[in-house]
Amino acid sequence: MRLVDRNPVVSAAEMLAELVPPREFESATFESYIPDEQHPSQAAAVSLLRQGFAARKRKDAPSPGFYLDGGFGVGKTHLLAALYREVKGKKLFGSFLAYTALIGAIGFNQALALLKKYDFLAIDEFELDDPGNTMLLSRLINDLGAQGVRFAATSNTPPDALGAGRFAAEDFQREILGIGAHFQIVTIDGEDYRHRHSETNIPVLSDSELVAWIDVQASGTLDDFSNLVDHLATLHPSKYHKLLDGVDAVSLAGVKPFTDQAPALRFVAFVDRAYENQIKMRASGISMSLIFPDVMLHGAYQKKYRRALSRLASMSE
Repeated sequence: MRLVDRNPVVSAAEMLAELVPPREFESATFESYIPDEQHPSQAAAVSLLRQGFAARKRKDAPSPGFYLDGGFGVGKTHLLAALYREVKGKKLFGSFLAYTALIGAIGFNQALALLKKYDFLAIDEFELDDPGNTMLLSRLINDLGAQGVRFAATSNTPPDALGAGRFAAEDFQREILGIGAHFQIVTIDGEDYRHRHSETNIPVLSDSELVAWIDVQASGTLDDFSNLVDHLATLHPSKYHKLLDGVDAVSLAGVKPFTDQAPALRFVAFVDRAYENQIKMRASGISMSLIFPDVMLHGAYQKKYRRALSRLASMSE
């Protein structure tokens, strides 16, 4: 199969139905999270989140929330999914992109009317580097919070910012105007459990090795890297999840570095959806650890690129 031959159509109803924990975390629990003894904040986070919202039911304050703040691969999404499983009532779980895509599809007012029927929204990978989308979701959280909806969110921080204090917490509280102070910050330190630093050396195959590998996969795809990047530009990122329906392995031939930010960010969104679906990935050309140049890895969207490298390394193991 080739991904470039697929042109998925996603309805608003389907987008809403997909607001559940991704495959990797659909059965995540607090019991299955293994805290690193070298980083006590992990066990402390489990203890705090286990209590949930039980002790936070003040009637005279906006609905409270939790903000899980830390670096890559410390288990924030696992803990967010575990909290989601424990919370009672109507609830949704989705990435920042998934919620903003839903708003874009049906409009802010309709999204507000729809989401106010829920008791709890889990927002994974809250992005603070896109002013437009950040303010859009900030407004949604404020309006829903005033009506009693509760939240929990996670965010990622570049590795070179670790140890710099509260990671992105202050930015988050500032952006979520009005209700930000009512989010309890849950700081989670630690190393990336997925691979430590192997993202700097993601294996690369020859073209013949790539074909041999994909031939033995149950449901794999083989695409030219540049062609796939071009195809992604024709689809809204909200469709990337459906683009990968039924796929368990992706092979990319002729990988080369990105030179423009827009296609690089679209590929990051594609990597996120592939990782959530636990898809294996292999490539020929250059190592995928080299696809983002230094100017991107140290620029405004560095946390997205570094997260993508972390996930590409995991999918390439």
